[in-house]
Amino acid sequence: MFSSLAIALCGGLLIGLAASLLLVVNGRIAGISGIISGALWRRGSGLFGWQFYFLAGLVLSGLLLAEPLKAWLAIEPVVLRELGIAAPTLLLSALLVGLGCSLGNGCTSGHGICGIGRLSPRSIAATLVFMLVGVIAAVLLN
Repeated sequence: MFSSLAIALCGGLLIGLAASLLLVVNGRIAGISGIISGALWRRGSGLFGWQFYFLAGLVLSGLLLAEPLKAWLAIEPVVLRELGIAAPTLLLSALLVGLGCSLGNGCTSGHGICGIGRLSPRSIAATLVFMLVGVIAAVLLN
């Protein structure tokens, strides 16, 4: 229905808009690893902070839009079984990503989307390292 270029452009614009609004309105960086840690180790009054609602919105929007978008965009979601990924491999991968986020003081969304937009040298370097390691891993693992 739509070209993949148009879909990618719309997705990128929406991500940039959401990250910009969070920064301008709330004074917060849209780094998912920091938002998750803020939701898990909440300090302050009230049961839930803004991080919980941000994460709930991410999950709920995916759940609510999965079926309508599948028909509208004429795409099929890829299932882990079809990829042949075993649960232990998936768990190890998640742990390594978490370790990398901790070592890099943030994740790809924080550094790549928000940090580069703010021209942060640390974020530019971190994003280049993320990309380089990703390319090397893809080549080595085929």
